[in-house]
Amino acid sequence: MIRIAIQKSGRLNIESLDLLKRCGISIDNGKDQLKAAARNFPVEVFFLRNGDIPQYLRDGVVDLAILGSNTLEEKGKDLEVVEQLGFSKCRVSIAIPKDDAFHGIEDLKNKRIATSYPNTVNTFLAKNGIQAELHIINGSVEIAPNIGLADAICDIVSSGSTLFKNNLKEVIHILDSEAVLVQAPQLDAEALGWIDKIRFRMQAVMRAKKSKYILLNASNDKIQEISSILPVLKSPTVLPLAKAGWSSLHSVINDGDFWEVIDQLKAAGAEDILVCPIEKMVL
Repeated sequence: MIRIAIQKSGRLNIESLDLLKRCGISIDNGKDQLKAAARNFPVEVFFLRNGDIPQYLRDGVVDLAILGSNTLEEKGKDLEVVEQLGFSKCRVSIAIPKDDAFHGIEDLKNKRIATSYPNTVNTFLAKNGIQAELHIINGSVEIAPNIGLADAICDIVSSGSTLFKNNLKEVIHILDSEAVLVQAPQLDAEALGWIDKIRFRMQAVMRAKKSKYILLNASNDKIQEISSILPVLKSPTVLPLAKAGWSSLHSVINDGDFWEVIDQLKAAGAEDILVCPIEKMVL
């Protein structure tokens, strides 16, 4: 049995459960349930506070965890990241009241900074030779400048809407964060074997999310040029059409390069291009 910890609520919780579901791991979890077993895979999921997860990994209570790399930077630098998962992206930033002037990092000298990430902030300030006073707050730190508790905050930022609503502006970007898969320090061979199977499934799901399946028609004299534009797989599938001298090509393209590749394909003579999402991609 593999024990996986995920955040008990919020966006990271939702996206983590969605990833497990896409990996064929169905979790029977009810409201406010702190532990749930999978129906079809030897997995138990623990729903925990994000900041507590690194210690659960060290203590061997759980074998794997999906958590934000910002939490790992703050509380788990000694733990091993085995997969970058690419979702729940955000950043850790310093923000100040929107009406305050800001000329650079020197403006933080001797300021009061409210944060839930004291280790991250102290490391950043020490690296830049800045002395400041930290107020550690577990929870919403955005209110701190408005009630006179701090001159600035350091917190995670996604869209920036929470800062805007609290009359704050982002002035320094400290680090980027995304969901990562983290492994406990000491695991036996059986556990490592199951973890390899979970990682294999996750890799197939993540690969599919970054790719699109493409079908197109082209005259046979264009096949070689068009094939050179479709580098994701070893070679496109080429099927003859009923129309003499024409074929259908099937392949995969990177979603991030979608429009650039489409423009190249059109210029090379591709016609009737269809693009479809991919559920899983196993190499």
